[in-house]
Amino acid sequence: MKFVCYTDWDQLPESADALFEQGEKEKIFFSRPWFENLAAAALDDDQAMVLACVVTGDEVLSILPLMRRAGNTWYSLRHRYTSHYSLLLADNDQQRILECLAEGLSRLPIRALLLEPVAADDIRICGLQRSLESAGFSCDYSFRLYNWIYPVRGESYEDYMAARPARLRNTIVRKSRKLEREHGYEIRLFTGDEVPQAMPDYHAVYAASWKANEQYADFLNGIVVGFSRYDWSRLAVLYVKRKPVAAQLWFVAHGRASIFRLAYDEAWRRYSPGSILTSFLMEYVIDVDGVDEIDFLTGNDAYKQDWMSDRRERFALSCVKSVKPAGRYELFVESLRGMLKRLSGSSD
Repeated sequence: MKFVCYTDWDQLPESADALFEQGEKEKIFFSRPWFENLAAAALDDDQAMVLACVVTGDEVLSILPLMRRAGNTWYSLRHRYTSHYSLLLADNDQQRILECLAEGLSRLPIRALLLEPVAADDIRICGLQRSLESAGFSCDYSFRLYNWIYPVRGESYEDYMAARPARLRNTIVRKSRKLEREHGYEIRLFTGDEVPQAMPDYHAVYAASWKANEQYADFLNGIVVGFSRYDWSRLAVLYVKRKPVAAQLWFVAHGRASIFRLAYDEAWRRYSPGSILTSFLMEYVIDVDGVDEIDFLTGNDAYKQDWMSDRRERFALSCVKSVKPAGRYELFVESLRGMLKRLSGSSD
């Protein structure tokens, strides 16, 4: 069992795929397409990917995706869209693997690690924290963000909507009727390979929204292409007379729907096209995809509370190498140096 750092995907043994496949079942943010796209489209010129791994022979036992930049602190390989970060870890012999990983990290020429956003009850992160502390790091958690979710628990879309605030239900019914009566509208759902081809309509809506322009267009397009290969992408667009006026991009994988990007044209705000589109996609992921959980990802916006039921917290885990206290000999030498400097100064 040994610690290895890889800086290119081609260096990573094929056995790593098993860890990524295991990770994606928990979160899309632990999948290989997610991290590959991050490394390809989201790093600045002074940043580089490092995959800190524990291996035995050709078998990869753990992967901690990191980002190296100038300075002596390394960071989790993440993006502002990342709502959960963790390491990938084999099921067997986890304590020894984590000890090897922590020992290897302690030998790197770094002063600190900042891992975020993590869950305080993530047993992998907690295990890594303990191992890092044993290897000479001092670790601390600080609040990072809120994450709203809805556990579906087997109910239908009709059951789900019946439990939503009356104000929200009435708004959807009233505004959809008003939009249909005054202009007419159509909602189209794109899935799989259709999604990358429909992304220009998403970008057109985003450009006309309050968000002004999509700062991470290349990253977003890349992740759509990567996820669509696995049929994880859901893009719903609301059209009025063939013009896109609202768009939402969701990802659905392994029983979890992640609400990724929302936008609507400001000129159509009075019709609440965002709420109309959200209700459409809620019905689809609950009744057609049959998901077990709907995740609104990052943010504590008030409107998310109308659609969700549970709020989780995410944290930043900072781990700093402890400075070894100076021994008596080192203190004596330093004191002697200071005395000699003072004597030298007084003789000038």
